[in-house]
Amino acid sequence: MSTSTHHARALQKGQQTRAAILDAALGMASHMGLEGLSIGALAEVTGMSKSGVFAHFGSREELQISVIREYHARFEEEVFFPAIREPRGLPRLSTLFENWVRRVSVELDSGCIYISGAVEFDDRPGPVRDALASMVRAWHAALERAIRQAIDSGQLRADTDPLQMLFEVHGLILALHHDARFLRNPGTLDRARRGFARVVADYQPPVPSSQE
Repeated sequence: MSTSTHHARALQKGQQTRAAILDAALGMASHMGLEGLSIGALAEVTGMSKSGVFAHFGSREELQISVIREYHARFEEEVFFPAIREPRGLPRLSTLFENWVRRVSVELDSGCIYISGAVEFDDRPGPVRDALASMVRAWHAALERAIRQAIDSGQLRADTDPLQMLFEVHGLILALHHDARFLRNPGTLDRARRGFARVVADYQPPVPSSQE
């Protein structure tokens, strides 16, 4: 085996090991929060040594940031990328919201790192909070673009405030998560969808009355 081939295989194995560690870390963070992550606990779960886990991340902070990035990548794959295949405007915005609702419904028994992380790090400045806020802002920017495109196409009123509408849509997801996960109330998914329909209707231009 040539030196280059051996190096390529070693690199691939290292990437696979890191991916496996990240997968386990993401599962832990979903149930225990980002603060529940530690090199020691992760080593125990993966059956690796602490030094083996440490070699891939270097610190607990870097591990937390890597988990945030991995969560965001999976979120994009499930929520964002399928929606951008839809026509610009309300079709895309509606699909973004629906995909988001479905994602939250799957996470009810574990937890949304965006939401739980915001609670854990809202008053704790630093690289982990910065990484988490950056990912959430990127998602909000995608929603805001869809809202602005709907305004530009005439599907929403010209005087629509994109940030206000985004605030209301995001509020529906937070309410859904709290109502379903904490209070265990039935029917929350349908209530979130009806709430979104009302928000959209509130910002749509009036239908011209028919001329008699």
